[in-house]
Amino acid sequence: MSIANTEQAKHWNTGPGVAHWVANQARYDRMHAPFTALILAAAALRPGGNVLDVGCGCGGTTLAAARLVAPGQAVGLDLSGPMLARARADAEAAGLANAAFQQGDAQVEPLEAGRFDTVISRFGVMFFADPVAAFANIRSATRPGGRLVFACWQPLAANQWMLVPGGALAEHLPPPAPAPADGPGMFAFADPDRLRPILAAAGWRDVEITSEHASILVGGGGSVDDTVEFLRTATQGRTMLAGADAATADRVLAVLGKAAERLGERVVAWPGGEGLGAAQRRKLQEQGVLLENEARPR
Repeated sequence: MSIANTEQAKHWNTGPGVAHWVANQARYDRMHAPFTALILAAAALRPGGNVLDVGCGCGGTTLAAARLVAPGQAVGLDLSGPMLARARADAEAAGLANAAFQQGDAQVEPLEAGRFDTVISRFGVMFFADPVAAFANIRSATRPGGRLVFACWQPLAANQWMLVPGGALAEHLPPPAPAPADGPGMFAFADPDRLRPILAAAGWRDVEITSEHASILVGGGGSVDDTVEFLRTATQGRTMLAGADAATADRVLAVLGKAAERLGERVVAWPGGEGLGAAQRRKLQEQGVLLENEARPR
């Protein structure tokens, strides 16, 4: 396996970050369910098609796509071995023989030319060290007239689900240094004016970028305590709490809990949520923001 994006490969294969994602896979899938629905609706997948899911992580979107394209195949591509192990186990448990997973770097991974009708990604394309190379390689695997549909985050200021807990943490701890605007990271494509020329340089055309807003259940729902624990162990909380003494950590978590209680005052229904049905349960609800991008190859 050839890896060009070595820093991200290390990040997604070792340490507490990837362990958090694997352990909380079901939570993340519930949390990101509105974005999955938007992506799949825009992709308009049909039975018999072949779809590539880039940056598939633990495979939630790949499995959802596999159900729609059967007997066609859904292939998930990701740098992370631990996350792909979880994805393969979930595919086997679900009996989805048409879901396959491939560990590799989208920038350089050999992909069969013209194999896929559609390429999708749910927050998986913002971490390329060389985005032009990655999108060009992905395009080479897409048939003529095929489509690319992915979601990435709008700027931090538009994402209250991160601002509110981040602000609570920052009352007692210094915030982490922001990632470079032109480097890999969560908000790498927050600026559409940066994204458009990247896609064009990679050979994609007829690019459409739309702003979508969806309410999300931070941590996938549950009690306020559940949500606080999810935020504590996620990247933002874990990074800011690293090195904090016990007394400071206790104060921070207390403030975070109060913020969660204020934001969770409304009782919210999560219609159709896996394992939740339409039951009304008290949850922390924040405003998540989706930037959906749809492009067609030359």
